[in-house]
Amino acid sequence: MLQVFQIAPTPLYFIFVTDDCYRCGEMILVENCVIISEGNEVSEASKMSNLTGVKTETNLLNQSEVVLCQDLNGRLDRDGSAAVCDYTCHNDGHSGEVSQLSARDSDGISGLNADPAAITKSAKRENDMTLEDMYNARYNFDEEDDDSDWEPSEKQIEVLKWFCVNCTMVNVEDVGNCEICGEHRESGILRHGFFASPYLPVEDVNQEELPVTENSEDLCKQSSLSSFTAVGFDERMLLHAEVVMKSHPHPERPDRLRAIAASLATAGIFPGKCYPIPAREITREELQMVHSVENVEAVDITRRMLASYFTPDTYANEHSACAARLAAGLCADLASAIYSGRVKNGFALVRPPGHHAGVKQAMGFCLHNNAAIAASAAEAAGAKKVLIVDWDVHHGNGTQEIFERSKSVLYISLHRHEDGRFYPGTGAADEVGSMGAEGYCVNIPWSRGGVGDKDYIFAFEQVVLPIALDFNPDFIIISAGFDAARGDPLGCCDVTPAGYASMTQMLSALSGGKLLVILEGGYNLRSISSSATAVIKVLLGESPVIDIDNNVPTKAGLRSVLDVLKIQMNFWPTLETNFTKLHSKWGSYALQDTRKQSKKRRRTGVPVWWRWGRKSLLYHVLSKQLRARSCCNYSCRC
Repeated sequence: MLQVFQIAPTPLYFIFVTDDCYRCGEMILVENCVIISEGNEVSEASKMSNLTGVKTETNLLNQSEVVLCQDLNGRLDRDGSAAVCDYTCHNDGHSGEVSQLSARDSDGISGLNADPAAITKSAKRENDMTLEDMYNARYNFDEEDDDSDWEPSEKQIEVLKWFCVNCTMVNVEDVGNCEICGEHRESGILRHGFFASPYLPVEDVNQEELPVTENSEDLCKQSSLSSFTAVGFDERMLLHAEVVMKSHPHPERPDRLRAIAASLATAGIFPGKCYPIPAREITREELQMVHSVENVEAVDITRRMLASYFTPDTYANEHSACAARLAAGLCADLASAIYSGRVKNGFALVRPPGHHAGVKQAMGFCLHNNAAIAASAAEAAGAKKVLIVDWDVHHGNGTQEIFERSKSVLYISLHRHEDGRFYPGTGAADEVGSMGAEGYCVNIPWSRGGVGDKDYIFAFEQVVLPIALDFNPDFIIISAGFDAARGDPLGCCDVTPAGYASMTQMLSALSGGKLLVILEGGYNLRSISSSATAVIKVLLGESPVIDIDNNVPTKAGLRSVLDVLKIQMNFWPTLETNFTKLHSKWGSYALQDTRKQSKKRRRTGVPVWWRWGRKSLLYHVLSKQLRARSCCNYSCRC
């Protein structure tokens, strides 16, 4: 039986395998488990230990100890139950060989004298039943019905499924292309990146259609490194993966880096036109510049675990601590190299992501906050003002928490919010900083999904760039999550690679071009690889192909920007001019649209079928009340 527990106060979930004693019913542990106490002392447990026994070293819940599964491979059958093994039950002293489930024979005789095969069959039948099945069969549960003369009208066929390599969505066996994103089942995206056709298998990719890579082996030798774009990448970060797949592949998976690396290699960008930064694990002292001891130790302890979870969706394995330290180390070294002028700019191709990791907690797929560590490294190198622009579709609650009281780091985030209903629920427009640093947190929350290039570029022109110019940063960091990209299964927005490239170009004109782009989220491989390639091309000096002149936002985007301007112009007076112009031009139109939507919602607040049923009187009463309240609200707003 595979079980996942969270044992306080350690903010981790641990996986281990248990069974039940066939005599007394007590829970027992499988062999080869270890126990780590609060003092971090590791001791080898007995092959099978009683969880509720008298011995203190095996009483986990009373001692707040952690049980770590060291060898899951080969110990789970198809149903996830523990295999047959020898054990000793500490409750009644009996020992012997038993099956993995409690025994009950078909004749109601004691399980001790029953045939082992019958015990196993009956026990599996009992455990596989739902509560409804057990209720319907409680009077003949132990009877074996003779159904040899019964033939079903329809045979039950097991539906085979496969998961799309591009978006991880599930598809039935007989479908060749993903029904969600259209990617072929045997796509070559991990070999050729987004240049591979989404409709053909990898062996049918036409090599002549792929871009011709330049012979750029000696590019870095022809001029100084100060004119080059640096890329931070290390294959050891691919080892960070979920050990036991649940019902669906985890979206934050190693293939994200593989797809981007394949795209850059196919385009001849990296390796080739970019300078590689050597990787190193960041030191404990550097981590504690932004994180607490609790965060650092909680991540470090996962080195001794086969599998663990900080939250139900934030996993770790024995390689995760190394991967997180490599990612943080690459970001810190890139920031230092860019600010000191050793390289022109840089892209951190790293995972796990970081912007949800706060001072103490790891969450949202994030272990250490890479952007915050890079900002700290830039300040250590001499930067006085650091700007962090976070365009990940989720709000970077961890980054905001770390810098919400700092006036040397300005944090601007564009994200889906929807009045706190979108993960992680933080990032409202009125979250502006605290303790004298009000105005140094700027949140641009979108009220819906489907936000595209027009709204993002409009927000850049009206909010991001005016504040950035007024702040005048020495160094700029982009928390570049590409989960707002078109086709992403989590973000459900509509930003194109050209839109990301355009935003990158706007920011590269500031701070003397000292710009570091750090990968955050993004879970559609084709979207994330094409968007990352477009951004790196801008870092290399190419101009994006997009028309931003006379850009008109959507009505929802306009309202979000107006709300932000109204709040932030109290801290950045330069925004007052933009607010006045936009409000005079489109303010009444945006407010009129709000009233229409509000009126529509109120009129549909009462179920229309009540009008003709027994609740017709209640329908008319409530309808009149809603109409009266609606008119009152409109008059108040006017």
